[in-house]
Amino acid sequence: MEVRILFFGMLKDLAGRASESLNLPDDATLADVLHHYESRIPRLKEMLDSLALSVNQEYARPDARLHSGDEVALLPPVSGGSGAPADTPKETACVRIVREKIETDAILARIKQPEDGAAVVFEGIVRNHTRSRRTLYLDYEAYEAMALKQMEALAAQALGQFKIREVAIVHRLGRLEIGETSVLIVVASAHRGPAFDACRWLIDTLKRTVPIWKKEYFEDGAVWADGEPFPDDLGTKAGSRAGERASK
Repeated sequence: MEVRILFFGMLKDLAGRASESLNLPDDATLADVLHHYESRIPRLKEMLDSLALSVNQEYARPDARLHSGDEVALLPPVSGGSGAPADTPKETACVRIVREKIETDAILARIKQPEDGAAVVFEGIVRNHTRSRRTLYLDYEAYEAMALKQMEALAAQALGQFKIREVAIVHRLGRLEIGETSVLIVVASAHRGPAFDACRWLIDTLKRTVPIWKKEYFEDGAVWADGEPFPDDLGTKAGSRAGERASK
């Protein structure tokens, strides 16, 4: 059978391409995919414990059985993906991935209602340094269809988990200059406590689970940012066992 393989972030650089087709036996699993690329991409083996995998835009474990036509993604730690719940999200004011400037004031004005006693705003800003190196600009990329699905699910979970009325989540892709907003989260509620709690939970979870990566450009080169670890139920911490199983 034939499946489509997607590479993101530093894995795209190591593979030398963003995607390719791979022929596998009919009973193949994700572990077989890992085993194939361990031999082709030597550095992959040392990265296994930090990777996550997805099949058709859903996080999956190495023992997941594959089918012809599946879309498989190898995901390095996302920049700051328990996958977010797959429940159909209730309609939110704004859950978007954009390439243009994020208009915080306009989004905030659209969300606030007379019944709200609080509106908490978080903006992730491009800073001018990373670990004592001067940053020139950042470049964000995403597994867009999956990232949007994960963001919608996070909004739905926040609306069900916290006593809040509305949520907006907007993430920007492409080149961002110093001082520009990369991610915006707005939470509106009757009281400040739930709004603060929900906003903090949303950004912390987004940074660990939504497949978005950033490349940092400096005067002397560029590197993919070290991502935050995936939650234990998403990563391939059993990667060595997966490789052993696939080689049998």
